[in-house]
Amino acid sequence: MSVGPGMVRIAIHTVGVCGSDVHYYTHGKIGPFVVKAPMVLGHEAAGTIVEVGDGVSHLQVGDRVCMEPGIPDPNSRASRLGLYNIDPAVEFWATPPVHGVLTPEVVHPANYTFKLPDNVSFAEGAMVEPFAVGMQAAYKAGIKPGDTAVVLGAGPIGTMVAIAALAGGCARVIIADLAQPKLDIAARYQGVIPVNISKQNLVEEVRKLTDDWGADLVFECSGSPRAWESIMALPRPGGTIVVVGLPVEPAPFDIATASTRELRIETVFRYAHQYDRALALFGSGRVDLKPLISATFDFEDSIVAFDRAVEARPTDVKLQIRMAKD
Repeated sequence: MSVGPGMVRIAIHTVGVCGSDVHYYTHGKIGPFVVKAPMVLGHEAAGTIVEVGDGVSHLQVGDRVCMEPGIPDPNSRASRLGLYNIDPAVEFWATPPVHGVLTPEVVHPANYTFKLPDNVSFAEGAMVEPFAVGMQAAYKAGIKPGDTAVVLGAGPIGTMVAIAALAGGCARVIIADLAQPKLDIAARYQGVIPVNISKQNLVEEVRKLTDDWGADLVFECSGSPRAWESIMALPRPGGTIVVVGLPVEPAPFDIATASTRELRIETVFRYAHQYDRALALFGSGRVDLKPLISATFDFEDSIVAFDRAVEARPTDVKLQIRMAKD
């Protein structure tokens, strides 16, 4: 593919394995998105610019970069409102029929390509994409300094939401899951309080920690319909629930409790305008996601990497595939 005006060519270095990649790998579809022809996976990526198109002034050959994988129509109504992540015409890497970037090179719009700070590695650069989801959730929550948050689900996104919430001003984040190894990983971050819901009652723990008031914010990241059976008991009156996980089945919704307690419900789909902010946090040292990288595989071992991701080991958070040798 030629490099046209406003575009750059990037030699891919590192690609993260996302849960959506695994779902396409195992099931061939996610909701209405169905793989009907061979498709390249991978959308969490970082690399080096090797060619720059006309009109690009903020990037140059040799720059280390990460890339936002969704390309919207800049003239759509959603984009003009600043909501380009929900543009119906967006083309998102590794979402059928759009190929992903487990490839040597990719041509991408310069406006969706971001230079990495000198102290941020390619591996960390490939983590910006999932962390941007956490940033979007923190932004939609409207965090106030000193807030207490609850995160349901200690998977990769849940843990990154917890980290983003702390970076955004939360004093503490209570994170709940069934898998103790995942909770142990999340608890490495100062301000995170783990709750194993196979042994502890989350509602009681939240009430105990908040003097029977409830959390200011609740982030639902598990995607489990069962989470909605008791979620309304977690926020304080006038608190906020941010929906990050997408249930594959209908979930119960207690409208009466939400209304009588005036709970605010926010939703998140991917992210918009978060890459610059995420990279600023990475570069400043405020956010360190290196502890979440569980293993790195050479491209030749990609199938091994995906098969391990399918295993969903409780000690794994993020697996990555290295396309280039350092």
